[in-house]
Amino acid sequence: MEKKDVKLEFIDKSEKAALYTICFKGNDTSEFADFMLKYKNNADLKQDYRYIVYALSKILENGALERYFRPEGKINDNLSALPIEHGKLRLYCLRISDQILILGNGGVKRTKKYNEDEELSGYVISLQKFDEILKGEIMKGSITIEHTSIDGIDDKYFRL
Repeated sequence: MEKKDVKLEFIDKSEKAALYTICFKGNDTSEFADFMLKYKNNADLKQDYRYIVYALSKILENGALERYFRPEGKINDNLSALPIEHGKLRLYCLRISDQILILGNGGVKRTKKYNEDEELSGYVISLQKFDEILKGEIMKGSITIEHTSIDGIDDKYFRL
């Protein structure tokens, strides 16, 4: 897999939680925006899409609480998916804390495991690599997390 540069972008914030997404250098839209554009007008997945949008509104209202997410990935990463139940559509994300959520991309789950689907696996691997880099930057002190904000990310690209 070729190395790509990615940055973290702010999406929205409430008193309880902040939403971020990743954006690959050279792309006009973020991973989350790609997801939204891809499924917004899909009649077959309308209910699944609405459920994910609703879940995101609840997260902003109440925080990125563990109960809202389907655990995915490895035991030592922050990878999760929305929704926790209902439907075939999945949005992959990194649940950093009860206050910080990094949204990625996603798609229709057609296989039992995401790693059996090339597209979904690609989204997951990108998020897992970013999660690893973010943890390293936090350990070094170049990035800090304060309640609902991630500081030290402005115009900073990371190599995945």
